[in-house]
Amino acid sequence: MDTISLEDPIFATYAIAAALMILKAVSMSWLTVVRMMQVKGGFRSPEDLKKTPLNPQPNPNQLEPNERVERIRRIQMNDLENLPFFLVAGFLYVLTGPPLLLAQWLFYGYVASRLLHFAAYFTGQVHEVRATLWTVGSVILIFMAIKIFIVAIS
Repeated sequence: MDTISLEDPIFATYAIAAALMILKAVSMSWLTVVRMMQVKGGFRSPEDLKKTPLNPQPNPNQLEPNERVERIRRIQMNDLENLPFFLVAGFLYVLTGPPLLLAQWLFYGYVASRLLHFAAYFTGQVHEVRATLWTVGSVILIFMAIKIFIVAIS
């Protein structure tokens, strides 16, 4: 591989998966705001209690944690702990020149595991369900990292 280009189907597959994961992660901030407005609470900063058109009746209780808001924040934190590894490992994995079908399975498998993990977390599924879905993504990252390592040292 001489150049990286979206004309390369492997890199295009990575780019699609990466874009989906970035959009998913960014959407969590929006979802947090929507939840905060729905419950009129879960705010974090004292200045959030100022009277504004979006908060016409501020109340000190709005700074107390709200489970519906905190759940979204936990999901976002999980994304922030995991997605950077995918973005880096996926890019480096492209450089190993893998078969297209394998790259598609790995990249889209990771995306599917993270979206299903989100659904499980959002709907309050038991830890074992979330952990299983997290494990799928983690195993994909480990596989790619080992392949990157092997190709890089050879």
